[in-house]
Amino acid sequence: MKRETIAPTSIQFFSLAQLYVSDLNPRQDAGPEGIDLLADSLAMIGLIQNLSGILDADGRVGIVAGGRRLRAIARAVERDATVTERHPELASIPVRIAPDEATARAWASAENAAREDLAPADEIRAYGRMKEAGADVSAIARSFGKTEAHVYRRLALAALPAPVLDALKEGQISLGMAKAFTVSQDEALTLTVLAEVKGRDVSEHRIKQALQPAAVSATDRRARFVGLDAYEAAGGSLTRDLFSDTVALHDADLLQDLFTERLNAEAGKLAAGWKWAEVMADEYVSYSVTEKLARLYPVEGDLTEEQAERYDELAELANADALDEAGQAELEVLDAIIKGDFTDSQRAVAGYYVYVSHSGTVQLSGPWVRTEDRAAAIEAEVLTGHAAHADGGDAAPAPKSPYSGALVEDMKAIRLAAIQTALLDKPDMVFDLLAFGLSLASGVSTNVFDLSPGRPMNCPSKTDGLEWSDRLAHPPAGHEAWSRPELRVKDLAQAFRDFTAAGKKARNAALVEGMARTLPYGAGDADFFALIEADSGASIRKVWTPTAENFFNRVSADYLDILHLELTGCDPEGRGFKAHKAQKKAEKARCMERLFSDAEYQKAWRITAEPKARIDAWVPDCF
Repeated sequence: MKRETIAPTSIQFFSLAQLYVSDLNPRQDAGPEGIDLLADSLAMIGLIQNLSGILDADGRVGIVAGGRRLRAIARAVERDATVTERHPELASIPVRIAPDEATARAWASAENAAREDLAPADEIRAYGRMKEAGADVSAIARSFGKTEAHVYRRLALAALPAPVLDALKEGQISLGMAKAFTVSQDEALTLTVLAEVKGRDVSEHRIKQALQPAAVSATDRRARFVGLDAYEAAGGSLTRDLFSDTVALHDADLLQDLFTERLNAEAGKLAAGWKWAEVMADEYVSYSVTEKLARLYPVEGDLTEEQAERYDELAELANADALDEAGQAELEVLDAIIKGDFTDSQRAVAGYYVYVSHSGTVQLSGPWVRTEDRAAAIEAEVLTGHAAHADGGDAAPAPKSPYSGALVEDMKAIRLAAIQTALLDKPDMVFDLLAFGLSLASGVSTNVFDLSPGRPMNCPSKTDGLEWSDRLAHPPAGHEAWSRPELRVKDLAQAFRDFTAAGKKARNAALVEGMARTLPYGAGDADFFALIEADSGASIRKVWTPTAENFFNRVSADYLDILHLELTGCDPEGRGFKAHKAQKKAEKARCMERLFSDAEYQKAWRITAEPKARIDAWVPDCF
């Protein structure tokens, strides 16, 4: 075949039969799955980028850049010959011709070395354009060789306002930050928040908070109790985060009304027949509410001689795992007789506190006899013995605190460590607090941080069970430098140059660590300190687990008994609790430690999800 004169680097058109993959092409192998995916894309949208090659002595063209595209064209035509009618460039294929072999080699190396995936913003917009053109998710996924799940996530971002995608393309926000903007329902607010975060390292959580300032999480106990279906049926609006399992409820007042209405209705049903039922707004009933009240217990029943013999027989079978279904039902009836029930006289003078726990389930505390009903309870012989003689009046002296001064100080140190730990991951909040504390906005007498720098106590005397970051350990005191040469800096200027050379990330980390360590207990005032604790996401139980050494051995045996009942919800008259109560304090303390940390021990006490959640969230009320 006669060779034509070709102008240097010109684009020429060739049939598929005239093309082959040159030996100069670095990519000699290509997986069949990848070729199939690319063939799908070519069949749908055609050839976007020309191939590059060099003309050989036979008049054919060896492709040096675009070998995968060439294979995919061949596959697409093989599958459907009519594809060339829809996309003529697959029949007459554009090829950029190199003037010589040296240029062809350079092209081959450059294209394959520089190849990279689409930038996220470009990928998002490309998916969006294909969807607008009528392509479904499956087709888009095949065209780009991605999973359908990946395409769904990118299409969720395609609906973002153009300025957000522009900021992503320009590197002013990260892909994670862009994802956070999908929770917004207000474009004006979106653009306002975008202007505030561009070019800054702002967490996704903080962006979501700014975009949904009044939203309530679906994990809130009120939302769990009411239920999302009931909330939406009442007209409440919500949004589901497209990139996580989180759901935000936007009508907080409606949620509170539904919560109150349902809780009052549940209280009426659960405490029916009792003198009173009081709804508690908190997720627990504190000791300060019940400390002067008298608690009632069921009146145990008596088995007949025949029933007692039968009970022993059934219990023996149950212990040997040889009890059938009918026998188990019979044993439960006899157990119920032994356990007993509350009498009408008890119901006439006592009642329950009704509340919703943090997990969203209704709980009862009681039954309790109030101070004003003590006389009637004594007259009806509901309260007898020690309970009848105990003075529950307002004139009674305040009970001695179950917490020693040393234990309270340790718990304060643990709480401070929990907040400081949370601040390590909240650099923006630390900077906000620092700026606030240094400005007159906080007043002339407010000390947010101890800027001496101080060394507020954030480590208890008993470190058992405490897990905290070494970054919170205070550096040696300045006066130690005279005896420790390694603590001295001889060339301060050079030390500063070395420090700044490490970059802003290292600087910010040092600033966050240093400032977090100087946060004193009770910074500002109690309410402000509680705000820091809440906004930082701090939790004592994230850094501390109560043990016999650090807590349970340091309170009374009675305290341990009450706490055991509150956490396990077990029957106070049951054999298990009676055995626990009969133990010496040291053994009780060890058992309480196991209740918090030993899964097998929890299983033995039949700790289900609800009491497990109480145990995992519990902290002493000594603050």
